[in-house]
Amino acid sequence: MAAGKWIGGILGWMAGGPLGVLAGIAIGALFDYGMDTVNQPATDRGAAGTGPYEGANGFEGQRNSFLFAMLVLVSYIIKADGRVMHSEMELVRRFLRSNFGDMASRQGEDILKRLFEEHKRSGNAAFRTTVADCCAQIAANMDYAQRLQLLNLLVLVARADGTVATAEAEAIRECAAWMRMAPADADSMLNLGGDSLEAAYKVLGVPPTATDDEVRSAYRKLALRHHPDRVATLGEDIRSAAEKKFQEINDAKERIYKARGM
Repeated sequence: MAAGKWIGGILGWMAGGPLGVLAGIAIGALFDYGMDTVNQPATDRGAAGTGPYEGANGFEGQRNSFLFAMLVLVSYIIKADGRVMHSEMELVRRFLRSNFGDMASRQGEDILKRLFEEHKRSGNAAFRTTVADCCAQIAANMDYAQRLQLLNLLVLVARADGTVATAEAEAIRECAAWMRMAPADADSMLNLGGDSLEAAYKVLGVPPTATDDEVRSAYRKLALRHHPDRVATLGEDIRSAAEKKFQEINDAKERIYKARGM
């Protein structure tokens, strides 16, 4: 299976901006396949004027744009502490393998390696600027629930070796800010899965001094924003990751409720 098949073409909003440029670098000649897909007449890709996520290839384009954006940001997070850890790469391999099979997993790894090479070629400062520009493109075209799930996947990769390095946490916070997300969202994602009461409050984004009503309100807002149905169009695997995240949010809520006798 060619990489063009699992990426499904560089569709819609991803083709024209910095993500499209990085796709050209990372995928090489296969990028031509993507551009051919984008340049097909509207009758081949769906009705004219329907937008990149609608028509016959709409959900596929939405999903594949999400996946390539994930690889770009993952390459930035993995390199944040100056090391490429086997555990981090293996998590990405497993994610791609569960979606597209062994060959796609190897191709995704190759794309990451090409992104690492581009990082090395351009230098830290230039690549950081490119990632910031990619995040701005993501913010302009991806809804908030999808950005939250993308942020969660970045945290999972950073945590793959058992701990999130300070440099990785800072890179995740940078990506969140560049994607026009609230700082509390990054802190919430970074504290998911913790077993302390302090971590639970950070997940909900409220201080320990918050009233019971404020805690309930914070949980309701968080649950609404992170509900797995909001990312259902991205595929079952991503929805499953969202369900795990949702359960961890509920666990944090229950820890606070129990401590307060609510």
